Amino acid sequence: MDELRPGLWTWTARHPDWTTPDDGWGPDVRSYALAAEGVLVLVDPLAPPPEVDDLAAGREVAVLLTVWDHRRSTADCVTRFGADVHAPHEAAARLVPPAAGYAVGDALPGRLLAQTAFWPNEAALWSAAHGALFTGDVLLNEHGLSIPPDDWLEGAATPDEVRAGLRPLLELPVELVLPTHGAPVADDAYAQLEAALS
Repeated sequence: MDELRPGLWTWTARHPDWTTPDDGWGPDVRSYALAAEGVLVLVDPLAPPPEVDDLAAGREVAVLLTVWDHRRSTADCVTRFGADVHAPHEAAARLVPPAAGYAVGDALPGRLLAQTAFWPNEAALWSAAHGALFTGDVLLNEHGLSIPPDDWLEGAATPDEVRAGLRPLLELPVELVLPTHGAPVADDAYAQLEAALS
């Protein structure tokens, strides 16, 4: 588990559904923990390491999902930490255990703010305190920061439509891009985000 900034951590774990490199993503996926105002927020958690138990001590715990199929270890977090679960409205109904739905613009635990992620069942999460943008599947950093490959879009949208739909993210003073597929982007994060969306 690595501390990216005071109060902000990340870890990786092997995804149980990963099959081959042809999936367009690597076998290890990334999760995040953010401590703020007596709350520990876990973003898209998979197999939280023991250090998370120490971070959770004396705090309320909230699991925030960027997209419904990032439920990963959500049920374990509910049992282990008594976590509340939050997911985009269109995704919340699919989840077990139940999740509170949120929409773009909603304030969330840990002073996070839901941002557009183009798709109605996905959201990016913004932490103004850290200048950090958490992304689920809509931005990847497997081979440089980018939108998903064409086969992930399944003809539902063109790459140009996705990029245009994500451009409101450029209004944020982004210092970190924190994808769940690939490494965090800290060096010239805003410039890399701008390049990915151009």
